[in-house]
Amino acid sequence: MRPLIFIAFLIFCAQNNFAQQAIKPFKKGDRIVFAGNSITEAGLYHNDLWLYYITRFPNQEITVCNGGIGGDVAKNINDRLEVDLLGKKPNVLVVTFGMNDSKYYEYGDRTKTAETRKIAVDTSLAYFQKIEATLKQHPGMRKIIMSSSLYDETVENKDNYFPGKAATMEAIAAFQQETAERNTWDFVDLMGQMTAITLQEQAKNPAFTLTGPDRIHPGSAGHFVMAYLFLKAQGMSGKPVSVVHIDAQKSKDIETLNARVSSLKTSSNAVSYDYLAAALPFPIDTVPRVWQNWQTQAEALQVIPFMEEMNQERLKVTGLAASTDYELRLDNNLIGRFSSAQLSEGLNLASLTNTPQYKQAEKLMHILGEYRDLERKFRNYTWVNYNFLKEKGLLLDDSQAALDTVMANQDNVWLKSKTEDYEAVRNPVSKKLLDKKMAAIRKQLYTLNRPKKMRVTLTAVQ
Repeated sequence: MRPLIFIAFLIFCAQNNFAQQAIKPFKKGDRIVFAGNSITEAGLYHNDLWLYYITRFPNQEITVCNGGIGGDVAKNINDRLEVDLLGKKPNVLVVTFGMNDSKYYEYGDRTKTAETRKIAVDTSLAYFQKIEATLKQHPGMRKIIMSSSLYDETVENKDNYFPGKAATMEAIAAFQQETAERNTWDFVDLMGQMTAITLQEQAKNPAFTLTGPDRIHPGSAGHFVMAYLFLKAQGMSGKPVSVVHIDAQKSKDIETLNARVSSLKTSSNAVSYDYLAAALPFPIDTVPRVWQNWQTQAEALQVIPFMEEMNQERLKVTGLAASTDYELRLDNNLIGRFSSAQLSEGLNLASLTNTPQYKQAEKLMHILGEYRDLERKFRNYTWVNYNFLKEKGLLLDDSQAALDTVMANQDNVWLKSKTEDYEAVRNPVSKKLLDKKMAAIRKQLYTLNRPKKMRVTLTAVQ
């Protein structure tokens, strides 16, 4: 266990770095590729980011692409940089690595930890320098370097304990940040901030983790924390979905932000108006999405102030009769019963899962999940090519000989698990259909994400 003074120092450093981070938000038309390992390949944290942009900026269409492959280190990312990653034609490239670069079982002999660390860091840096050289040849493309998510070395868990691995990852994050700053590229530190959250929570509950049973792969909650930290760095904190403040006595809207109010009517026992927000609330997922990890996205809300900072759809009504309850309806849908005191203080409609706008956003979340499943087929095809066929001299060959080679090696369980998707993507007919489905979903996302005008009614309960 690390000394308490060292833990406090880590928290201070992470929080201080967190406060200093600032990168520009994505803009309309951006095509963003996230390059990474299995944590990126899982498709969650960057889909969470995309869903935030889909719901918050419905008229600013962007495309987010998964460029992760399980097991990748800087060397692998460099190997597929030109064809797989730049081949997706991004104008924004996010590069993250470090979890696999920092090694695992090599830490079993603690007398060799320093040697293990030096070899790991030097090797990772050497290939990152190759990546850097290639990226410099694309001056018009925005580059964002992102540290790995954390390896949870401090959780109360006897499995996958590699003492010293976290410090190696910190050394990799340090050269990532230095390289980004030297090139005036953006840098986002996930690992330091996730470590700070983890240590604070483990002081209360030693079994707390943002990863899972293996200390490595974040669960749905961990992925959502990653997305939150990225959005925080982009300056999204304090940006509400909308704000509406009605004075019932004066029959006027005192404040509106990111919304329009019209046809306002008030009486001694009722308030009604037309409401059109410029954004939708962010829907919170309650289903585990990571294999063998039962974390849900909703659990992240216990440790990050996402709802308070980034998901506020505020409705405040003052001047109502004291000690009176009111029914809130949106387009005649009964949402709930609230006291005049609650309404005067203000409601966060984004926390109410039965509103029409929340259900609209929830539908977008499920559609984006379908997109993630389709995109996974392409990532599995790429895995088969770069992690198996390349060494056979059949990289991106798509020939019958390549398929025969894959089928002859089905005793490889990882290869076997990806073979069906490999076959689908290598076939030009089925690949075209998959591309067409994904294009249709992208269009659907930016058609169904438009906020709708609704009639808001507050009626006193007699």
